[in-house]
Amino acid sequence: MEGSVRGIWHGDAVDPAGDVLHRADEVPWSLQSLRHHFLAPGKQLCSYNFAVQARHGREKGESFYMLVQGTLKAATDLRRFGNDWIEFGWVKDLTVAGQNNAIINGQGAASWPFNKCPIRKDCKVLPISVLFVNNQNTVVRDIKSVNSKFFHIALLQSKNMKLINIQINAPENSPNTDGIHIERSTGVVISDTRISTGDDCISIGQGSDNIDIARVHCGPGHGMSIGSLGRYVDEGDVTRVHVRNMTFVGTMNGVRIKTWENSPTKSLAAHMLFENMVMKDVQNPIIIDQKYCPYYDCEHKHVSGVTLKDITFKNIKGTSSMPVAVLLRCGVPCQGVVLQDVDLKYMGEGGSSSKCENAMA
Repeated sequence: MEGSVRGIWHGDAVDPAGDVLHRADEVPWSLQSLRHHFLAPGKQLCSYNFAVQARHGREKGESFYMLVQGTLKAATDLRRFGNDWIEFGWVKDLTVAGQNNAIINGQGAASWPFNKCPIRKDCKVLPISVLFVNNQNTVVRDIKSVNSKFFHIALLQSKNMKLINIQINAPENSPNTDGIHIERSTGVVISDTRISTGDDCISIGQGSDNIDIARVHCGPGHGMSIGSLGRYVDEGDVTRVHVRNMTFVGTMNGVRIKTWENSPTKSLAAHMLFENMVMKDVQNPIIIDQKYCPYYDCEHKHVSGVTLKDITFKNIKGTSSMPVAVLLRCGVPCQGVVLQDVDLKYMGEGGSSSKCENAMA
């Protein structure tokens, strides 16, 4: 056994089929004792998926604490997975904590060649390492995620989530290995975290509100992104985002807002503050791109349906590896864009510059 998970559960933990895995009042349990629910005899720990869900009818004050120790390894055979590997769903008052160098290893290197999403719109999405869906009042801390097949950690339709001291590592060329992805979630706090990966260190998707990010080191990777937004029908607004005290080292982007052209419906991205950032050899330290399209056959015929409003970049300093350090490429005019105390120097010959298109103060 290369790793273990122990916890104190007040309520029911169930597998996807609805079977009760354990009910206890302050009685520790482990994956070893639940082996028959997840692992065939003789199989390696966590070679199958792991899911925890909460049944209805829990009494007020019940909580769930899970302790991860050692290394948990995912299977390399993609046929064993659905959309994710480890899932926590419909749970309130959950704490997931690591101890003794807890590592969640997605063993993604064998799967990355099968990921066609960077070049095909109709690609098959690989499994997320850890998914939190419809959770409330959750704390995740002291966990390291390495070599995910797709996203390392994803938060979906969750409220009041705190991620503290998370370490994320994957090679710079690993596709779609976003560190932490947030979507349709509110009240999310990420702090004191270090992310090195092949895609966005942190990405905030549609329908998210009240996001607070502080003291995160990013690099290598694609930087910190709002979006992409505006690709699908009936996307929710993204509002009240505060990002501060981040450091970017050797990343493709620093802070980026990206929205698709030809949006099928209208939406809003507003009330965002990015402050106290350090950029070290970053290609695009500050970028708004409302003509985002990663594919070769992009038409660029229509403006984005996402309105950008009330966005401030404050006290952002460091170096850019490209001459254009600030690129504001708005479709419909961006409203209330403020750049204050921005000092970005080009690493090559000559000074740095900025380009603005349809950006209004």
